[in-house]
Amino acid sequence: MVTDRRRSAPTEISLRAQQRALIALIADAAAAGVDLIYIRESDLAGRDLHGLVAEAVLTVRGSSSRVIVGDRADVASAAGADGVHLSASGPPVARMRAWGPAGWLIGRSAHSPVELDAATEADYVIFGTVFPTVSKPGVVAQGAGALAEAVRRVGRPVLAIGGVTAERARECASAGAAGVAAISLFMPHAPGGMNAAAAVQMLRESFSAD
Repeated sequence: MVTDRRRSAPTEISLRAQQRALIALIADAAAAGVDLIYIRESDLAGRDLHGLVAEAVLTVRGSSSRVIVGDRADVASAAGADGVHLSASGPPVARMRAWGPAGWLIGRSAHSPVELDAATEADYVIFGTVFPTVSKPGVVAQGAGALAEAVRRVGRPVLAIGGVTAERARECASAGAAGVAAISLFMPHAPGGMNAAAAVQMLRESFSAD
C-alpha cells in the first residue's frame, strides 16, 4: 500500500485529520496482512513526517507488515521504519545500504531500462506507470508488456504500480510481477477501491492462480 494522506479522507482539511485517517487505513492494512506500507508523503516537513512514520511503526507492531519511507532515509532510521524506498533519481542503492542499519529493506522506483539497470542492487523495484491512473494524469501508461520486460531485465522482485485494479491484478501476475503497489485500491471510498481485507484477498488470489 502506498500512502496519500490527501486522498485518505477527502472531506478532511487539517493536516492532523488527514494523518488520523491515514493511520486508520494503515491499521486496516496491517490487520489484513499487507506486506509493505510505503509512506510517500514527501511534501511533509521533517518533524511532521517523523511523527507520521513513528505512529505508523507503532500501528503495525505485532503484524507482518513492514513500513518503508520514500527517500527520507534520515526520517526512516530515526522513526524506526523497516527501510527506505528510493526514487529513480535518488542516491545509489549501494551507498544507502552502507549508510543504513543492517537488514534494512531498500527499494527503488524505475520507469525505463536505464533506471532498471540502476536498480539491480535494490531488494525490490516498483515499476510503472503500467496502466492509466488518476495519480499521474497525462503520463503515458507503459502496459503489461513493458512490465514483463522489466521483470526479465532487473532480476529482482518487481511490483507493478499505476492504475492497478481487481481486473488488472491478474494481468500483472501473468507478466511476472511479484506483486503490486497501489494507492486507490486500498481506499474504500475511491473509485475501484476496496477495504484492505478485500484487496489483500483479491491480490493473493490473483497472484496464486494458475
